[in-house]
Amino acid sequence: QPFAHRVASLSQCPPASPPSTMKYSPSVTSDRSKNRKAHFSASSGQKRVLMSAGLSKELQAKYNVRSMPIRKDDEVMILRGGQKNREGKVVQAYRKKFVIHVERVMKEKPNGASTPIGIHPSNVVITKLKLDKDRKAILERKDRSKIGKGKLSDAEVNMAGVD
Repeated sequence: QPFAHRVASLSQCPPASPPSTMKYSPSVTSDRSKNRKAHFSASSGQKRVLMSAGLSKELQAKYNVRSMPIRKDDEVMILRGGQKNREGKVVQAYRKKFVIHVERVMKEKPNGASTPIGIHPSNVVITKLKLDKDRKAILERKDRSKIGKGKLSDAEVNMAGVD
């Protein structure tokens, strides 16, 4: 039996361990192609949420909110990339390409024309919000200082079934 020593050594190996990271929810996929498809075929409303930017420290302190979906007429400061530390107003939120265009952030083309440079919203911070009634309602809803007010605590929920 020439392979007897191999079989014996295999039986002494520890059992294969499961992967180090596992999914917690069976209804959520980790498949890369499925996630890419969902990302690029997202509806405009879903892209709006994906195109959120953080608020500046002053705005975070004022509204108790960390981030907001970016929109036209917000004022931003670019934090990353070749245009770092430039400020300006958002001229366009280009949802099809997942970028925003900021005023005066342009590139000179070889023919002399200038074209806006697309910046991903994750690379900017919002320094001034364009507020309307819908945006005020969003800030009110997302206000973290009001979390838990008007809701039952865990103790109250547990005591509800006791008679």
